[in-house]
Amino acid sequence: MKTILFCTIFYLFFPVPGINAQTYDFQVMSYNVENLFDCVHEEGKKDLEYTPSGSRHWTSGRYYHKLQQIAKVILASGKWSTPALIGLCEIENDSTLIHLLKKTPLFTQHYQYVITHSPDERGIDVALLYQPDKFALLGYTCYRIPFIRHPQKHSRDLLHVWGKVITGDTLDLFVCHQPSRYGGELASLPDRQEAAYFLREKTDSLFLIRSTPSILIMGDFNDTPTDPSLIDVLKAHPVSTYSPVHSAKKLYNLFYGCPPLPFPGSHKYQGEWNLLDLFIVSGTLLDTTKSIHIIPNSATLFAPSFLLTKDKTHRGVRPKRTYYGFKYEGGYSDHLPIIVDFSLSLPIH
Repeated sequence: MKTILFCTIFYLFFPVPGINAQTYDFQVMSYNVENLFDCVHEEGKKDLEYTPSGSRHWTSGRYYHKLQQIAKVILASGKWSTPALIGLCEIENDSTLIHLLKKTPLFTQHYQYVITHSPDERGIDVALLYQPDKFALLGYTCYRIPFIRHPQKHSRDLLHVWGKVITGDTLDLFVCHQPSRYGGELASLPDRQEAAYFLREKTDSLFLIRSTPSILIMGDFNDTPTDPSLIDVLKAHPVSTYSPVHSAKKLYNLFYGCPPLPFPGSHKYQGEWNLLDLFIVSGTLLDTTKSIHIIPNSATLFAPSFLLTKDKTHRGVRPKRTYYGFKYEGGYSDHLPIIVDFSLSLPIH
């Protein structure tokens, strides 16, 4: 039995001379897990509510239950296996990731991680989980976002990770959690525009140094696909406008101009769904003739029934959260995860 399993894995990942090209799926997830805090106060951070004596009575039992819930989502999201790459928002620190990967059923998936250490006032960061047998890490950089209008503003850092997939292609990943709408959507918009401008600078630099740039940007943008930060600043075009001619070095929003989704958004606030969690890619990844490309129309919300609960205040359903206000609900997050599938084709030998 072990011999059969080994041979199956060998033929899947390493082509043998005389065998036709191998093609397999490679799934990516992005998930704002909403306040994944441990129970320990970090000096200088506004995290006291997520301690046992805090306003939310955040105990070790509730913390470990939250870890199990997030692991359940990741394990359930895959088709034949768990996602090869997972971008996470609202992770407090390394300890929470170590506990997630070692003290839940995810320990069988052999994920490794990269995390930022941002100046965010609450102490939350973004991170990338990756499976080293599917993504060979080459390097990463954490960028502090400069805010010209408010130089003292503290926000989440931008995470840039690059590595090779089995085709030999280099994949550049950006995981971001753009400034929130706190204080009002319009009042806070300039901050998101500045963050988008900085992100665009980083992608433009890759367009200059990569001959065939394969860029995937993911995370919580706190703006929808048609908002100015994405349209006017980042210049993330509708995916429906893509054509192979002169499009390799443009950015495309996989949730703009796409087929209908299970719900109108990934986040519901005061009864209104908003599509805040997004995948944005370089045109190269939409070219189905390339050895690595997005499977058309595969980007979607992951919205199984267990992630939802009846919306008693407004109509329909909403994401089942850990807390609804200050009431402990024991759920998952106020965001739904998003997933997308790549096709990777190994060369014919």
